Amino acid sequence: MTDAVTLSEIGESAALARIFPRLPEAKATLLGPGDDAAVVAAPDGRFVVTTDMMIHGPDFRLAWSSPFDLGWKAAASNLSDVAAMGAVPSALVLALAVPAETPVSFLERVADGMREACAELSAGCGVVGGDLSVSAAMTFAVTAFGDLEGRMPVLRSGARVGDTVAVSGALGAAAEGLRLLFEHGVDERGEPDAARASALGDRTAAQLRPRPPIADGRLAALGGATAMLDLSDGLAKDAARVAAASGVAIDFASAALGDDPELALGGGEDHSLFATFPAGTALPGGFRAIGTVVEGSGVLLDGAPHDASGWDPYTGWSGARG
Repeated sequence: MTDAVTLSEIGESAALARIFPRLPEAKATLLGPGDDAAVVAAPDGRFVVTTDMMIHGPDFRLAWSSPFDLGWKAAASNLSDVAAMGAVPSALVLALAVPAETPVSFLERVADGMREACAELSAGCGVVGGDLSVSAAMTFAVTAFGDLEGRMPVLRSGARVGDTVAVSGALGAAAEGLRLLFEHGVDERGEPDAARASALGDRTAAQLRPRPPIADGRLAALGGATAMLDLSDGLAKDAARVAAASGVAIDFASAALGDDPELALGGGEDHSLFATFPAGTALPGGFRAIGTVVEGSGVLLDGAPHDASGWDPYTGWSGARG
């Protein structure tokens, strides 16, 4: 059997037998893959659950992302959603729909990416099951579970006037990586080109293989965060969601947003953690102050209204991206 063997040649059962041993095992597993469903411990009596999809075309390009990258990003983007609730990621369920001619080795590398992402970002979290199907458009669907450890979840609706606005993780780095791919990772016809994308090296790593600060979600909850969310659609757009849910306005300080505030505000997919804390709180982990919660509505920059730009899966990017 060679690395070129495809799913259509060996079938689902044999493919899964090669994939599952490469996936990370979750500490919370009571019954893992092999039955109709897994059984996962929920010591808190509650669990956080979230799901996310990645589809070839709108969400990734095979010319730009290795299978390892895809597995890593599928895990990372879901782990950060759990962390944004103040929970500790405990288990993942992975569903894959891929063309029948896909090499089994491709899926093995996807599994390797998920395993390494869990090991680096949230040790103890693993894959407890999933599904494999066929589709012309390669599709990843991941469901993630998290343990609140007896705490209340940190919601979007808790920000209060006077709170410090803070972020842990990068701002705009993923969007900058995507810009480089679209400008320099394409051929003369504008089609994604693997060789040209590879030549960009680590400059696109934040887009293709994000490293969200998963542990800081728990630290934020323990540190008294009043509101929190994962930055997936852009700082301004996601902050506007907190502002709307909390009935306040978010005022960013441009000096705290780096050399390109518009890129920081409009770029998405960093999967950093945005949180608000009571004034005077010692910010935990890697959080740094970038603004203040004020009266009003929407998003402000240095006190002036700012467009809540960002990503929408149906309309694409809106507003400034830097």
